[in-house]
Amino acid sequence: MSIAIVREYLKQFEASERILEFPVSSATVELAAEAVGCQPARITKTLSFKLGEGCILVAAAGDAKIDNAKYKQRFGAKAKMLDPEEVAAFTGHAVGGVCPFGVPQEVQVFLDVSLKRFETVFPAAGSSNSAIEVTPEELERFSRARGWVDVCKGWE
Repeated sequence: MSIAIVREYLKQFEASERILEFPVSSATVELAAEAVGCQPARITKTLSFKLGEGCILVAAAGDAKIDNAKYKQRFGAKAKMLDPEEVAAFTGHAVGGVCPFGVPQEVQVFLDVSLKRFETVFPAAGSSNSAIEVTPEELERFSRARGWVDVCKGWE
């Protein structure tokens, strides 16, 4: 179970007890915002893209959308989202619970600057009914992100 992997992974940061589990689905930005009780923009969606033979994850604010031109300029390829089977195979997480925690080492994680405007944000924690509240700095540290990128639009 993916949430168990995330819970174990977050122990090294003494953050596993901060995982929130809900009696309702938090699989979409809107559902997660309702479950958490925050504005949708503070939900961190983790988007999975095919890049070369592997995949990258881009964590972005709930109100941000990928800007194809910015993405191509940053990563040198067209933004091609993974299908649900590929997401699970590459990341170990199913769609609805994809998060930047506990993913295989070869999966590169990037954080979009759209998240930096909030004191705390809520990424999923490996299941379709979980989240964890983290600061952008914690998100960077816990995800072992390769860095901050500017590949989204619509949130400014």
